[in-house]
Amino acid sequence: MLINNNISAVIANKHLLRNENSLTTSTEKLSSGYKINHGYQNPSGLAISNRMRAQIRALDRATDNTSDGISVIQTADGALNEVTSMLQRMRELAVQAANDTNTPEDRAQIQKEVAQLRDEVDRVSSSTEFNSMQLLNGDMQTKAYADGVTRLSVSSAVDPGTYLIQITQQATKATLDGGTLTGAAVTEDQAGSFTVNGQKVTLTKGMTYDEAFEELKKAAQLGDVTATKDTLGKITLTSGIQTDDYDEVLGNAWGKDAKIEIATDQKDKKSAAAASYFGLSDNTSNPTAGTEAKVTLTNNGSGSFSSSATASVDGKKVTVTDNNGFEMSFLLDDDLTTATKSTNGSTVKDVNGKDVTNAIAIKVTDIGKMTFHVGANKDQTIEVDIPSISAKELYLDQVNVNTFDSASRAITLADNAITKISSMRADLGAAQNRLEHTYDSNNATSENVNDAISRILDTDMATEMVEFTKDNVLQQAGTSVLSQANELPQMALQLLQ
Repeated sequence: MLINNNISAVIANKHLLRNENSLTTSTEKLSSGYKINHGYQNPSGLAISNRMRAQIRALDRATDNTSDGISVIQTADGALNEVTSMLQRMRELAVQAANDTNTPEDRAQIQKEVAQLRDEVDRVSSSTEFNSMQLLNGDMQTKAYADGVTRLSVSSAVDPGTYLIQITQQATKATLDGGTLTGAAVTEDQAGSFTVNGQKVTLTKGMTYDEAFEELKKAAQLGDVTATKDTLGKITLTSGIQTDDYDEVLGNAWGKDAKIEIATDQKDKKSAAAASYFGLSDNTSNPTAGTEAKVTLTNNGSGSFSSSATASVDGKKVTVTDNNGFEMSFLLDDDLTTATKSTNGSTVKDVNGKDVTNAIAIKVTDIGKMTFHVGANKDQTIEVDIPSISAKELYLDQVNVNTFDSASRAITLADNAITKISSMRADLGAAQNRLEHTYDSNNATSENVNDAISRILDTDMATEMVEFTKDNVLQQAGTSVLSQANELPQMALQLLQ
């Protein structure tokens, strides 16, 4: 019998401490709900679970990003829906004005509503916002640059690069030279009427030459013609007008469709005399006809057109189309030089390295689109292109229904604008559908990753409760045994009695 080393107590104490540690671990797992509370418990499991936690939080944030992206598209689509309604109304008015039962005064009243609708399209373009960001003014559109053109627009299907378009003929306007006003007032014999593109010019006896010219100018403008008078009184008529700070860009101002027609009443001598007052006559002045621009697509190796790409021209508006939604359009400047330079200052060259004269170098970038980060990791994004819908970009700025010809053309312009807006809405709708699938996919992925991390981290309460109960019983038993083992040395005292 030993008293200095109570081996029974040492053994009992060792097992009691072991059971106590095990009970503490089970208590921690049960109270925290996690079976990994410290790195030493499962180093690899802890590392994996932390990566999964980061993925889950990022997925949840990406899901919110996706939802915000859907809201952006819905905002833009709502505005485009209203623009479509306005374009439909504009087209309806153009059809009404194209009927010759309308007097010039009637068409002038119709034009007032057309102008208001055009201005409202501009307002929607500049004021549609999401989180203070403008959506329809071109800020969210693929950025493209070129010298020698305006109103450059490219679709999202155009790959980044530099595209060459050679200008082999520039567009011109129709012009008609009149006489020179001498300052004489309108006489009795000259007090008659004639028309400029169907718009009546009426002179009355005693009109000063300034008053007579203003009458010509107003009537000419209604007929899509600009009348000017130099310092010497020389009169020139030019196809196209410029009003409300909008440029004259359309086919009724430029190209082969441009026209200037002077018509007098053959039964009224005063009609011819009124036209003669301005040095004009009944289509005997042979106005210079407008010419259409001509272009050639040229490849330079950076941005290449396919063999199926085609270029169409309307006055000085050029539109290049190709398969799979490829489209770029622009207006040629009036003063293109014979050696147009690219944006970096060097002469543009074709794919064979030869200089190309009269070439437009269109540089298309990979920036500008609205980017939605819809994934948990870097570069998991979706880009959406939202073009500008201003009146200029839709070529509505000179929609004019003051004549039969211009009203007929307005129908075509409205059709083109409706087609463009419809295409935009289709693209945005497709992007929204994609984002909605992305939203659902992120939620499903987050759910599955949560399930996986749960299997790694979460405590199985039933199993752990079994361990807890076992350790609890063993601790109580160990405490009792240790108590009894500590009493064994007391038995040595009986031997000393």
